[in-house]
Amino acid sequence: MVELPPTPPVRKRIGFLSFGHWGARGGLTPTARDAHVQTLELAVAAEELGLDGAFLRVHHFAPQLASPFPLLAAIGVRTRRIEIGTAVIDMRYENPLYMAEDAAAADLLAGGRLQLGISRGSPEPAYRGADAFGYAPPNGPCPELQS
Repeated sequence: MVELPPTPPVRKRIGFLSFGHWGARGGLTPTARDAHVQTLELAVAAEELGLDGAFLRVHHFAPQLASPFPLLAAIGVRTRRIEIGTAVIDMRYENPLYMAEDAAAADLLAGGRLQLGISRGSPEPAYRGADAFGYAPPNGPCPELQS
């Protein structure tokens, strides 16, 4: 009978995802600044507790986190081990070159720990989303978004 090597223990990974809501009545996060500072403090505490990741969800046109890379850069500088990243950026709102540059800067400051999550998004909630930010596609909007 052949003896197999021992199976290494399974290491479960756990992190958090922040939507960064602010302004809710009676909430502890009344302003956008509070949302950013609290998310930074949460990431530092998460690392101290042994969590493995801190991820941010991007929400434009809402009282939630909308510009993840400055915050991720700050988290990257204040932490040493945890992975940081985005939980799906809808590319219809982004200029890919600017976003790649911002992501690269955050990754450099974090020592290579940035995990980038992107998506083409669904057509319903952001009709001509790139146009809202001045990044119209060179050939006009996507055909599936035209009426």
